[in-house]
Amino acid sequence: MKARILVVEDEDIMRITVLDHLRHQGWQVDEATNGNDALALVKKNSYDLIISDIRLPGINGEKLLIEVKHHTPRTEVILMTAHGSTEDAVHCLKKGAADYILKPFDLDDLTFRVQRLLNILIIKARCVSLENCCGHRQPLIGSSPPMQRLLKLISQVSQSVATVLIQGESGTGKELVAAAIHYESNRADKPYVRVNCAAIPAGLLESELFGHEKGAFTGAEQTSIGKFELANQGTILLDEIGEMPLNLQVKLLRVLQEHEIERVGGKAPIPLDVRVLCATSRTLTEEIKKGKFREDLYYRLQVIPVSVPTLRERKEDIPLLSDFFLQQFGQERGLKFTLSPEASQALNNYPFAGNVRELRNILERVTVLAPAPKIQLWDLPIEIRGVTDDSTEKGEINLAASVAVAEKKCIRKALRKTAGNKTEAAEILGISRKNLWEKTKLYQL
Repeated sequence: MKARILVVEDEDIMRITVLDHLRHQGWQVDEATNGNDALALVKKNSYDLIISDIRLPGINGEKLLIEVKHHTPRTEVILMTAHGSTEDAVHCLKKGAADYILKPFDLDDLTFRVQRLLNILIIKARCVSLENCCGHRQPLIGSSPPMQRLLKLISQVSQSVATVLIQGESGTGKELVAAAIHYESNRADKPYVRVNCAAIPAGLLESELFGHEKGAFTGAEQTSIGKFELANQGTILLDEIGEMPLNLQVKLLRVLQEHEIERVGGKAPIPLDVRVLCATSRTLTEEIKKGKFREDLYYRLQVIPVSVPTLRERKEDIPLLSDFFLQQFGQERGLKFTLSPEASQALNNYPFAGNVRELRNILERVTVLAPAPKIQLWDLPIEIRGVTDDSTEKGEINLAASVAVAEKKCIRKALRKTAGNKTEAAEILGISRKNLWEKTKLYQL
């Protein structure tokens, strides 16, 4: 997205000169001839940077600076003056100005200062995104038909600014889909902010989303901006939107319709340019029937619906996902983990009610507890192995399960023959005593 700049200057020649030069650099530039008009534009639009003269008709540049920092704290301000001193510059910087420049100035020097501040804004946006995505951003992995359809839809959706409702069971990767939409969009260098509506107490959620003014409630000792303002010109993900209280659903609907928010205790709306993504594991149509979710908000959110497939619907991706997670855990521990054919087959046969998250958690547990980097069938949790003594008698022809049953019977026979002496039993079986101990624990012998 192009940076948006506001130039505030009452002298026509100076204003037009600066405007033409900045527009020639490819930036979107608006103008105002006095402080009052400038403040009206600030309340109406979102600006990355304001370049303002200090001496202005109406409110002066210093008062404009204070108002800008109150309404849009992320907007940077450069103050210009022909009658300045070092003391004046220090005073303005203490008030929140990002830079201070004396007239007459070189236009190339102004360009350098503007570009430097815009680069800083990009870095700040990335820091906000990293803070909110830390531990959550991973690639979307899969080559199955359902995943190919999902990836194609993400590419189409990312080029739009429409609201997206991402639906899917817990653990399917809804957050990863949201991150992919943002980072494939033209807002990728702007903030990406995540809010888990289920993790924040209902009484604090409004302030968390919209911010609050100083003195708005007990403990509000200073003005605080909310997640929506942090995400200005970028993207916000409202995760578990189905958990949002009804009173806040009304306010969210207004934000989506009016493109502005109002802080708790605030007296004036604040315009914002934020793309809204929502995710939920609940069936919102059922929540509407229960009176827990507003129908008008549902239709406003579902401009573009995105359904994330379950792992059961894309079993072809289990080997790819397993390899990815094993490589990830191996790098952390300095090992190269692999799956035996029997272990891989058992994972493919498991239904995974917890989807990709359950697969990841199981593999993380196994890589911690497995005695060797090559993960065997018996290293997997018993519910995945599906081992029972009578599985073969019931017509089970799965190789992994049959091998496990035979192995259990051999161990039991060896232990009976040696009256429970594990050292002798291990010799009969041709395995180490440690290996035998692990298998007796695995099969609960």
